[in-house]
Amino acid sequence: MELRFGLDGLRSLPAGTVVSIGNFDGVHLGHRSIVDLVHRLAGEAPGRAIAAVTFEPHPVTVLRPEAAPPRLTPVDIKRELLAALGIQFLVELPPEPAVLNLSAEDFWRILRDEVRPSHIVEGDSFNFGKGRGGNVRQLQKWAVNSGIGVHIGTAAEVGLLDMQRAPVSSSLIRWLLTMGRVRDAAICLGRAYELRGPVIMGHQRGRTIGIPTANLDCANQLIPGDGVYVARCKVDGRVWPAALSIGPMPTFGENRRQIEAHLVGFSGDLYGRTIGVEIVDWLREQRKFDGVEALKRQLARDIEWTIVRSELDPARLIARIA
Repeated sequence: MELRFGLDGLRSLPAGTVVSIGNFDGVHLGHRSIVDLVHRLAGEAPGRAIAAVTFEPHPVTVLRPEAAPPRLTPVDIKRELLAALGIQFLVELPPEPAVLNLSAEDFWRILRDEVRPSHIVEGDSFNFGKGRGGNVRQLQKWAVNSGIGVHIGTAAEVGLLDMQRAPVSSSLIRWLLTMGRVRDAAICLGRAYELRGPVIMGHQRGRTIGIPTANLDCANQLIPGDGVYVARCKVDGRVWPAALSIGPMPTFGENRRQIEAHLVGFSGDLYGRTIGVEIVDWLREQRKFDGVEALKRQLARDIEWTIVRSELDPARLIARIA
């Protein structure tokens, strides 16, 4: 996949490219449905390029930073996932005045006169332009007689573990993760949710009780609700079961949220390395134990369950309807 940046990068796309524009946070099943349609349209004329255009970071981080939602996919993960879906060009538009001040009409004129795509594919809730002044229905009207097809992708709907059906969205996935419902989030994502960040120095208490942990700094990513989770972590090509603790350390009287992963069977120095942890399942809530020995007994049980359940594919638990 080739990266291009800014409005100049957008203008440099090959004429006739099939384009989808959006934030793509999470690269979830709804986004995949749109990309599937992009591929089908590109396949009607072999040789047509496929491009995703995304805002990086989200404009809300500049316009209303206090309202900016936490990210599901930091930029490196988003790039990897879009490349895996067969996107050939990824254009990242920064939230700078040249972009933010474009009216919907001006942005459309750039697409029509300078980018000249063959098709544009969007979700039904797509908005664009200054003040979110344009939407996909308006885009369809403007595109009449332009030679550009504007298509609305089919929304993805999933069945959750409580037997409720819900349309997939980034906001739903954020809510599910905040509630600790990582298996439901995985159903919406089509894969286990991944936390990724550098391993930083912690209190090293795990090492003193024989259960060393890697402390992750994932400051720019949504952290699921407090609890202990079954996870897995890939290091140097090998996947390790991991017991993942998110939250404070009440047994030691500490209230600061931490992300600690014990890689079962792993020995080695991870400090300073960036690792990814796929969260497979909820295990238990955080709670205060009556001393270190009681905590160690519980951690031993957590590790046993982690070994058993780490092979679970949480995205394939029940049937999905796209």
